[in-house]
Amino acid sequence: MSQARYSTRGAVAVITLDNPPVNGLGHELRGGIVAGLDRAAADPAVKAVVLLGAGKGFSGGADIKEFNSPRALAEPNLRTVIRAVEQCPRPVVAAIHGVAVGGGLELALGCHYRVALAGAQVALPEVKLGLLPGAGGTQRLPRVVGIEAALDMIVSGATVPATQLAGTRLFDAVLEGDLLEGAVAFATRVADVRPLPLVRDLPLSDPRAPGLLSVARDAVAAAARDYPAPSRCVAAVEVACTRPFEEGLAWEREAFLALLQTPESRALRHAFLAERAASRIPDVPDDTPTRPIRAAAVIGAGTMGGGIAMNFANAGIPVTLLEVKQEALDKGLSVIRKNYQGSARKGKLTAAQVEERMGLLRPTLDYAAVGQADIVVEAVFEDMAVKEKVFRRLDEVMKPGAILATNTSTLDVDRIAAFTRRPADVIGTHFFSPANVMKLLEIVRGKQTGKDVLATVMALSRKLKKTGVVSGVCDGFIGNRMLHGYLNQCLALLAEGALPQQVDRALERWGFVMGPFRVSDLAGNDVGWYVRKRHYAEHPGEPRQVIADKLCELGRFGQKTGAGWYRYQTGQREAIPDPVVEEIIVAGSKEMGLTRRTIGDQEIVERCVFALVNEGARILEEGIAQRASDIDVVYLAGYGFPVFRGGPMRFADEVGLLDVVRSMARFAALPHADGAFWKPAALLARLAAEGKSFT
Repeated sequence: MSQARYSTRGAVAVITLDNPPVNGLGHELRGGIVAGLDRAAADPAVKAVVLLGAGKGFSGGADIKEFNSPRALAEPNLRTVIRAVEQCPRPVVAAIHGVAVGGGLELALGCHYRVALAGAQVALPEVKLGLLPGAGGTQRLPRVVGIEAALDMIVSGATVPATQLAGTRLFDAVLEGDLLEGAVAFATRVADVRPLPLVRDLPLSDPRAPGLLSVARDAVAAAARDYPAPSRCVAAVEVACTRPFEEGLAWEREAFLALLQTPESRALRHAFLAERAASRIPDVPDDTPTRPIRAAAVIGAGTMGGGIAMNFANAGIPVTLLEVKQEALDKGLSVIRKNYQGSARKGKLTAAQVEERMGLLRPTLDYAAVGQADIVVEAVFEDMAVKEKVFRRLDEVMKPGAILATNTSTLDVDRIAAFTRRPADVIGTHFFSPANVMKLLEIVRGKQTGKDVLATVMALSRKLKKTGVVSGVCDGFIGNRMLHGYLNQCLALLAEGALPQQVDRALERWGFVMGPFRVSDLAGNDVGWYVRKRHYAEHPGEPRQVIADKLCELGRFGQKTGAGWYRYQTGQREAIPDPVVEEIIVAGSKEMGLTRRTIGDQEIVERCVFALVNEGARILEEGIAQRASDIDVVYLAGYGFPVFRGGPMRFADEVGLLDVVRSMARFAALPHADGAFWKPAALLARLAAEGKSFT
C-alpha cells in the first residue's frame, strides 16, 4: 500500500500521509505526495486537495529511518515537494491534528491554506539536532506568526499548541469535530479562490525587528556557547526580514547543509537515535508479552526510595511505601510533599494535582501490605546483608508473578536473585538521584531474569518518563563501573600536580555540567569512601586513594558538612577553593613519593574522557552493554556528559580511535603513570588498527 493514499470526497482529492508511527516524510512518502498532486491536477473533476495525516498526527517531520542516509536528501526532497504544492493549480489545504513538527510544519506552511483541530501542536525542533529548518521554515514561519513568535519557536524548538497561534495567519481555521469533514468543507469553500495564496508572498515588516533580533542574539550567545545552530537560527530569521524570499531560501539551505556537517549536529543526531535504539533488546522481540503494572511498592522511604515512589505516583500508579520505623516513614512522606509543593510553587503542578499524587502514596510499616503489588522496588542501604534480608522477606510476601526489583548501584543482582525462589522475577532498576528528576534508568538483566520481566520494565521506564538502558551484571554496571576509572584519573591528576578547581574548571569548560569534585561534594564524599572501603576489603592488593581517604577521615563529606574538596558558607552552595585541601593534596603526593608537576587542561580532559572510553570498550567486549550507543545514552542521561559531544564512545569516534590509542600510549609514558591502566581494551585496539569506529 502506498504511503500517500489517494482518494476523493466529491470534488476534493484527499492525499493521506500514512507512514507509521508519525508519518515521517521519507523518500517513498515524499514521492507519493508529488504523484498525488500531479494526479489531482490532471483530473478536471478535482477542484481542491486536502493533505491529511493518518493515525495520531499530521507529520512528525523527517523519517528517522533515513537519518544520515542518502535517501534523506534524495529527490524529491522536501523542498521539491513544497514547490510542487505551491505550484499545484488546485488549492491545497493542510489538515492538521496531533502534531505537525519539523518538516511536517514546513510542508503545511507550503500549502495554500491550513486548518487544524484545537488540540493540535506545532514545532520546528531542528535546533535540538544541531540544525535549522531546511525547507523554508525559517523564511515562512515569521510571515505567518510574526518575528517574535517565530524566533521563540525556531531558536528553542519548543512545541506550541495550535490554539496559542489561532489568531495568526498560520491557521485559516481551527476546527471542532471530524477533521476530514471540516477540511473538505473548507477546501470546497475556497476551491474557486484565485490567485492562490502563498506564504512566500506575505509581507514581513515589523519596526521592532532590529530590537527583537538583538535580544535573541544576546540570549543565544549567553546560553548556547557550545552549539552553533541557535545563532544560525537567529541569523536565518534576520535574513527573512531583510532579503527577498528566494534569497532567504538559498541562505537557509546553505546554512542547513553547513550545520549538517558540524561535529555538534553529528553528536546530537547520534544522541537522538541512540536513545531510541536503547529501548530495543536484540533477543527480546517487540511482541513479547508484558506483565500488567497496576500497583507498585517501594521498600525504603529515604531520599532514593521517596524519589522512586514519586515516579510511580507521577505516572498515576498507586504505590505502597514501606519503612521499618514510623519516624522514617513520616519524614519520607514529608519530603515528598515538600517536593510536590515546590513544583506547585513553580507552576508545574496545581494544588489539586499535588493532593492527587499524594493520595496515590500508601504508607505502611507492614510487609504484608506490599504483597499484592505488581512490582516492588527495593531502595534500602547499599549493603548485601541488608539486601538479602529484604529479598528473603519479599520472596515470602509477594504474590506470584510480581516483579522484584533492586535499586542497587553496584551490587551483584544475580546474588540478590539467589536469595529468592523466583530468580526469573528479579531485575535491577538503578535509578539515579534525585530519582524524581534524573532521566536515566539502568535496567540490570540478571542471568535468569525473564524476557517478559525485562520487556515489562523497559515499557515501565517509558511510562515513568525515564530513559531505560539495559545492562548486564558486573560491579557498577555500565555507568558506575566506567566512573571508577574516570575518578581514578581525577584523583591521579591531583596526586601528580593538579588541584580540584583546575580539574573541575577544565572539564566544565569542555562541556560537563559539573566537574567531578563539585559532584562529589554535592553527592557526599562519604558515598565514594564507603565504596572504596568495600573495594579495599575485596581487593587487598589494590592501591589506596590516599588523598580522598584522608579528606574523608577529616569528616569533609561535602556540602552537607560545609567542607569537602571545597569549603561552603552556611546556606550557600558556592564551591570555594580551600587552602586546607591543597595542603592535604600536597602532603598526599609526598606520602606517595610523587613529584608534583604542572598539568595542562587538555591533558586533564583527555585522561578523564579516554579513561571512560577504554572501560566502555571493555564493557562492550564483555557484553555488559548491548551497543556502544547505549553507553553514550547512560552518560548523557545520567552523568552530565556534554550532549554536544554525543557521549564518550561517540566522542572517541569523532577524535578517531587510532588517535585515542596513541594518546593512551602517551599517558602511559608519563612520570608516575599506571601503565596497566592505560593498556587499550582489546576491542579498542582492534577497531583502531582496522580504522573502524564504535558507532
